[in-house]
Amino acid sequence: MIDYRSDNTGRAAPQLLDAVIRANQGTALGYGGDTWTAALQQRFSELFETSVRVFPVATGTAANALALASLGPSWGIVYCSDVAHINTAEANATGFFGGGIKLAAIGGEHGKIGAAPLAEALAAISPGQLHRGQPAAVSLTQATDLGAVYTLDEIRAIAEAAKARGLKLHMDGARFANAAARLGCSPADLTWRAGIDVMSFGATKNGGALCDAIVVFSPGIADGLAVQLRRGGQVWSKMRFASAQLIAYIEGGLWLDMARASNAVAARIAAGLRELPAARLLAPVEANEIFLELPGAVMDALEADGFQFYRRTKTLARFVCRFDSTEAEADALVAALRRHLGAARAAD
Repeated sequence: MIDYRSDNTGRAAPQLLDAVIRANQGTALGYGGDTWTAALQQRFSELFETSVRVFPVATGTAANALALASLGPSWGIVYCSDVAHINTAEANATGFFGGGIKLAAIGGEHGKIGAAPLAEALAAISPGQLHRGQPAAVSLTQATDLGAVYTLDEIRAIAEAAKARGLKLHMDGARFANAAARLGCSPADLTWRAGIDVMSFGATKNGGALCDAIVVFSPGIADGLAVQLRRGGQVWSKMRFASAQLIAYIEGGLWLDMARASNAVAARIAAGLRELPAARLLAPVEANEIFLELPGAVMDALEADGFQFYRRTKTLARFVCRFDSTEAEADALVAALRRHLGAARAAD
């Protein structure tokens, strides 16, 4: 069995588990009053080159929904990509925690929001128009839900359109590490310097264990968000164990090392696919996900060979590389695709 189902299926990085064990000594004040959580604020402020507030949470869904709930009134509209996780896979958690906040999809290439379509959508709702919800925030996913990566210029263009209307910007960074590793720019440049107010900082998909985080760049958001988190059951009583994981995650650049590893395996597969014209990529491979259009019979054959992956539709397969995926596994997938696509062509 070779597992390409998700980066959620893999193990946690040993360094993070070791950090939890090291934190398991003596007593510590609960609900974030411990020294680990205080250290987390300092370490992330250093990472992002500005003072931030960091809130560990249990899941990426909690991070997204509660962060967005803090950005607007219950009659607000949050703009996102039509394939964004908040729009397709979180049971409208944003609307639930936001008391009715509405999600509105904006088109763009490869799971991105287009700055021009966003500006057009905002122009269609006049300020104070009583019969319409009011624009409140924009959420962009980095890397996108089709595996593409926003460039700095693309983020800045979206921020310009949003800020012109007074909107806040949220980044769903479930795979932020993969995007940062791809672009090679600083976390600061990729977030607050480009106009991001708050982000969901993913760790679980990249070797993390049991927690993600919300990172707040705009100070006015933090206090209200803290109440939202408590009300939503997302304030850990033994917070030190969550904070210890997150500190270990970024220590010594571990988070980027793991992201580079999964990106590299995905890139190796993508390179092999260039020799297989029958395998059509839905989006460029820029992080650790591959979306591949394949005949159903080929997907059946791959599963019979022991490959595990996610069937998005009858003809679309998703393959996700983890930080501990190997080059041998990549080569095995490419070889199997070559074999089965060849057989499919011969049958036609």
